[in-house]
Amino acid sequence: MRLGIIGAMPEELDLIIASVKNKEIIEHGSRIFYKGLLFGQEVVVVFSRWGKVAAATTATSLIVEFQVDRIVFTGVAGGISPDVQIGDIVIAQRLFQHDMDARPLMRRFEIPLTGKTSFEINLQDQKIMAEAVHKFLKEEKEFRKILAEQNIKTPKLIVGDIASGDLFISSPSMKDALIKNLPSVVCAEMEGAAVAQVCDDFSVPLAVVRVISDTADEKEAETYVGFINQHAGKYSLSILKEYIKLMKV
Repeated sequence: MRLGIIGAMPEELDLIIASVKNKEIIEHGSRIFYKGLLFGQEVVVVFSRWGKVAAATTATSLIVEFQVDRIVFTGVAGGISPDVQIGDIVIAQRLFQHDMDARPLMRRFEIPLTGKTSFEINLQDQKIMAEAVHKFLKEEKEFRKILAEQNIKTPKLIVGDIASGDLFISSPSMKDALIKNLPSVVCAEMEGAAVAQVCDDFSVPLAVVRVISDTADEKEAETYVGFINQHAGKYSLSILKEYIKLMKV
């Protein structure tokens, strides 16, 4: 099996890339792909850049050019549900493109010519990633101490819906509108649903795991930047480590 790993920002992937052994660096489609072994698993790791189009083209390259068998999208997201806190981990159940609106030709959020308003992650893929996150929360004691020192004392796992769109949700009014239109959504980001659409087209399994870096309002800009710089990479690497162990069983 060859695993594709995508993140939208370098900070989410730097530790993963540094951990890849027998590294081969390949430039394709204005992206840098890192091919090698991560914890003994054959992987291709790539920084996609922000947004749905960038993420979709990157995922397509992973599937067509690098022939990965499955993809994991990892990184941070803004919390939408009042139940999520900074440091919580969200595994995607369904992914919506919250900025898709072709009314009156079709339903709001419906992806043209698919009949779908969301893309659902296979239940078994959800379960494997959930088990990986549980193991991470249980076994990464030193990292948990560091988080606790910054008042992230009880990070929890949530399996739920994620909204993606080419809008950075950064104000109470934007957040309230998203909750009104998609009340099941737990968090928001800018790439996951686009990657899900590509994976659906090619019948490639996908897991999306997001760490809450902020609560998606205008007061959290500094929190967002600080969390990414300090913690995003460690979360991604640690969760991927447990995920790969489970996939190799």
